[in-house]
Amino acid sequence: MEGLLFLLRWIHFLAGITWIGILYYFNFVQTPFFAETDAPVRTGAIQKLVPRALWWFRWSAMFTFLAGALIYLLRMHEMGGGLFYASPYGLTISVGGLMGTMMFLNVWLVIWPNQQIVIASTNQVASGGQALPAAAGAARQAALTSRTNTVLSIPMLFYMGAASHFPSMVGQSSSRVIYWILVFIILGAVEYNALVGTQGPTKKPLDSVNGALWAGFLLTAIFYVLTIALT
Repeated sequence: MEGLLFLLRWIHFLAGITWIGILYYFNFVQTPFFAETDAPVRTGAIQKLVPRALWWFRWSAMFTFLAGALIYLLRMHEMGGGLFYASPYGLTISVGGLMGTMMFLNVWLVIWPNQQIVIASTNQVASGGQALPAAAGAARQAALTSRTNTVLSIPMLFYMGAASHFPSMVGQSSSRVIYWILVFIILGAVEYNALVGTQGPTKKPLDSVNGALWAGFLLTAIFYVLTIALT
């Protein structure tokens, strides 16, 4: 069991570093570059660079998720369901895992399908055709969801690390129903903001790198206070 868990953690770390690294590249490097560069350079990058980056992006997300899910199930089996969810490890890894699962689903169900539309439209224009009517909306949706994943990555990594290295953050409360209700409401609101509509005041923090980072740190602080107060 120890050897299997270590192997899965190694895969989880390796794939996770690749996934989050490319996520940060998209948001901190590529998006600002595309906003400043000329159209021909942007077109060439979308045709030749973006598909390669997206391949590594989505498959590293897949392996991160699968290895993490197996670790989660093995640890729950090892500790027993009741003890697992009552423990500081079980609570923090469940919160972090919930955020990671949301991010994984965003990659495969939102970002990748919309990026496929953008790439297809760019290839069509480069061949002398017309841009696909859905391309602009798809690009905006992919960008908002990618920035939302950036926001979620900050508290997700905090809770993943806290599972083994900050157990004192979690108290000894026997009832955590209110805590979990608030966790689901907050995360549901964050996801709703990414998926519904493309404009509005709640979208503005996602339009800049600084805004996304501050939103991520604020979300981490909110979850930290909730954990201290309600567990």
